[in-house]
Amino acid sequence: MGKVKKLNLKQQAFADNYIELGNAEEAALQAGYSKTYARGQSYKLLANVGIKAYIDNRLEELKSERVADQQEVMEYLTAVMRGEHTEETLRGIGEGAQTIDDIDVSAKDRIKAAELLGKRYRMWIDKQDITAVVTPVFVDNVPEDD
Repeated sequence: MGKVKKLNLKQQAFADNYIELGNAEEAALQAGYSKTYARGQSYKLLANVGIKAYIDNRLEELKSERVADQQEVMEYLTAVMRGEHTEETLRGIGEGAQTIDDIDVSAKDRIKAAELLGKRYRMWIDKQDITAVVTPVFVDNVPEDD
């Protein structure tokens, strides 16, 4: 497998814009390609092996940096359910002034976190035990050639 060619500035700008916009034509225009090229040929940029590899790598980096994975979501829901998180609320301190206090997460929110975890583990799905007794029937339909 050959080494992937380094992208020129215009190709990299296209790839970065495409990641942000999700629209090849608009990404090509913003990267400096002509309107004619962007309208009719921008799909070729997406087919370019180097550009495609760059987009895939950047999406993977962004995913790991900014998007919670399943483990993180499950840990957060568990911590909320167990009351290990607090939330902020405003409290009046007189003469119209307010302060921000940390309070325990409400029972309603803890129940919701427990419900979401329960759904994940299929704790509330109706379970049906279906048992069938089937007697096999053998059909002797092979002709005898004697």
